[in-house]
Amino acid sequence: MEAPIRIVGIDPGLRRTGWGVVETLGNSLRFVASGTVTSDNKRDLASRLCQLHEGLSQVIHSYRPDEAAVEQTFVNKDAVATLKLGQARGVALLVPALAGLPVAEYAPNAVKKAVIGVGHGEKHQIHMMVKVLMPKATFDSDDSADALAIAICHSHHRQSAHARAALAAR
Repeated sequence: MEAPIRIVGIDPGLRRTGWGVVETLGNSLRFVASGTVTSDNKRDLASRLCQLHEGLSQVIHSYRPDEAAVEQTFVNKDAVATLKLGQARGVALLVPALAGLPVAEYAPNAVKKAVIGVGHGEKHQIHMMVKVLMPKATFDSDDSADALAIAICHSHHRQSAHARAALAAR
């Protein structure tokens, strides 16, 4: 019998990084947990990145996911903000990679398309569909709801990604 696959979705941000854990088996999807890791904006950048690292490391340790999915960064008009977001995203990629997890990346439009059926949608539509797909899901912020959507997106795309990787390894 096949075992469920546990996926952590991560929505990176310097102020708030959302995370969501789901289990998938075949076509079924089950909510496990979600939350938000925050950093103290009164501290220096290096300390804030450490706070994100520690928080995400605790999530990985506590929920023991098999795979991770991280949202890709969009380019902002403010170059400094984009750079800081990129550094937070680096932590979001690093933590699961250090834990030995395969890490997939998805563009925001791909996440929206997987969850709400179109590549452009509002936050409230994503939240509503997360609740439709997983009625027991709870989230404490927009960021954790988005992280659950990223995990759902990965659950939809992981089989094709694994098939492509297997073919490439031949």
